Amino acid sequence: MTKQSRAAEGPPVALVFGVGPRRGLGVALTRRFAAEGLKTVMVARDGKRLARQEEVFRAENLDVLAFAADATEEQAVAAAFDFAEAQGRLALVVFNVGGNRAAPALETSPADFEALWRQNAFAGFLVGREAARRLAALGGGTLLFTGATASLRARNPFLAFASAKAALRGVAQALAREFAPKGVHVGHIVIDGVIDGDYAKANFPDFYKARGASGRLKPEAIAAVYWSLHQQERSAWSHELDLRPFNETF
Repeated sequence: MTKQSRAAEGPPVALVFGVGPRRGLGVALTRRFAAEGLKTVMVARDGKRLARQEEVFRAENLDVLAFAADATEEQAVAAAFDFAEAQGRLALVVFNVGGNRAAPALETSPADFEALWRQNAFAGFLVGREAARRLAALGGGTLLFTGATASLRARNPFLAFASAKAALRGVAQALAREFAPKGVHVGHIVIDGVIDGDYAKANFPDFYKARGASGRLKPEAIAAVYWSLHQQERSAWSHELDLRPFNETF
């Protein structure tokens, strides 16, 4: 039996890159996909934290496996896909990796600019290219990218972040136009607001507090939209949509 034939057998598998804090979008996505019956592989750099989260999911009777990998490393990305395809038939891939750092233009170093580009755009290219290749070989599937307000609008003090997110949007658009005819549904979701999670609370506490509970996006609500995209019938696919709280100005 060939590697490709093995990958086409077994239960449907979801692969989520960028599973961070316990209260965050990556965990919410993993939980939703597993609850819907997909064997789900979650990927992040911190293997110890992933192992703890795997135990949490196991206690919830969810079929989730952890795989530690750096999404900015080509071989590590390929290894994560190999691991996922060893579990069953790859059906859904999400790129939720990202980093943000606030700094005015004159305080943004070349190293900082490149680091954010690697985390957001380059990693998205590596994951997206691998996902498109493998899903197309299987006859189709879903590939979703997490975007941000900065994907569309750049402003101070987020020059580096905005440029990286805009680049990621370009990656998603190019992959969609090339691989949609091959059955791969590529989506880009613009998160237009602050997620009600541990990352924003720890890194942007003033902004997080100012939004108030009703002004933050709930990770579980976002995950429900990602799942709905995966469920779309191919005669009416969405490529890009934006999500924001009801009281967010836009």
